Amino acid sequence: MPTPANRSMRIGALARRTGRSIHTIRWYEAQRLIPGVRRDPQGRRVYIEQHVDWLDLLDRLRSTGMTIREVRDYAVLVRRGEASLRDRQELLKAHRERVEARIVDMTESLALIDRKIDFYGDWLRTGVQPPVPVARKRRRT
Repeated sequence: MPTPANRSMRIGALARRTGRSIHTIRWYEAQRLIPGVRRDPQGRRVYIEQHVDWLDLLDRLRSTGMTIREVRDYAVLVRRGEASLRDRQELLKAHRERVEARIVDMTESLALIDRKIDFYGDWLRTGVQPPVPVARKRRRT
């Protein structure tokens, strides 16, 4: 009997589970971004729970700035199996460093926006333009 982790589903069920369109899932597969997709005897795609998790990872990698090319490279490594564990880890470590740098940059940007909001709030509250704050130099990493 199939366990929940390996219970199969068709593309429509995967689309419903992940909130993606069938067209998008097919595109991902055509781009070789989804490893381990099998076909049944009639040639229809068969997905398992692991594909739901994979699509979540794909979204997270993309939303944190990983390019389609990098995701494809990662998927190639996954297809290679255990022999690529170290390479996968290194790829994700490098991506994590880029994400951390973006978080620092976004935090600094948010602080600047907060200062501007406070500046306009002071001006609106007092009716007098406050002194313009000295611009802080932007950190480059």
